[in-house]
Amino acid sequence: MRTVKVYQEAWPLHTPFVISRGTRSEAVVVVVELEEDGVKGVGECTPYPRYGESDASVLAQITTVLAELERGMTRAGLQEALPPGAARNAIDSALWDLEARQKHTTISGLAAVELPEMITTAQTVTIAAPEQMAASAALLWEKGARLLKVKLDDRLITERMVAIRAAVPEAILIVDANESWRGDGLAARCQLLADLNVAMLEQPLPAGQDEALANFIHPLPVCADESCHTRSSLATLAGRYEMVNIKLDKTGGLTEALLLAKSAREQGFDVMLGCMLCTSRAIAAALPLAAKVRFADLDGPTWLAVDVEPGLNFVTGKLYP
Repeated sequence: MRTVKVYQEAWPLHTPFVISRGTRSEAVVVVVELEEDGVKGVGECTPYPRYGESDASVLAQITTVLAELERGMTRAGLQEALPPGAARNAIDSALWDLEARQKHTTISGLAAVELPEMITTAQTVTIAAPEQMAASAALLWEKGARLLKVKLDDRLITERMVAIRAAVPEAILIVDANESWRGDGLAARCQLLADLNVAMLEQPLPAGQDEALANFIHPLPVCADESCHTRSSLATLAGRYEMVNIKLDKTGGLTEALLLAKSAREQGFDVMLGCMLCTSRAIAAALPLAAKVRFADLDGPTWLAVDVEPGLNFVTGKLYP
């Protein structure tokens, strides 16, 4: 018989995390622990209000399959029992971790993936006044970050981006608008970013309202985040996006995420690996995807005042798995 524990945690951030939807001061996560014969596997998810999730709703979803989990539910059975989302991710991650530990390997080893010695991860520059964002970018560059992810809303786009590029002329910049733009003026904004040598633009338009992306030749790659959750999302993305951002909390875990990555590549999309604000537990579950992505954005734990123990080895802009 398998024992199951489910609980919520709140992890304070060392600095407020500001994006177009608002400001976060803590990461609220839900944790699932599975134990069999003295071996414990742990999984974590971050409920996301944008997708209609809360800690309470995710805990309630997990409760619906507790009996099956205790009786030995498998990853395959889980895919049928719960829809994609944070709740399924926490359980799926715990099942991967449990099996990996039972077989004395890592999740990446279980997935037959050999990780590089170092993974370059984006470091996020959150929304502030142009000079503040430029100073943040410069500090991250000085500390060793070479890939910077710039959060934007619908204001001061030119001022912010020009200031940042002047501060870090050699950095690889990717931009995330978090659905805050509209179709009017989109082509001109994309051209501005391309002129500033931005490597990619992530989710400029609201999911479901991205038809304007098909109406012009993109001067830089555009990546679907909120518009891409699972393999079923891909059919509507062709001609609008060149890349997809895979997050375990959207796919409902590594099981679907690996299939999504494979299908996306087969259909001609580049792949990015992202995360929510989370602890190292959540990043460890996603690492099998990190070996072959165009961009990895795994800095969630670096925003925490204190990470879970034992945490992963993060050095500004770099992750040593």
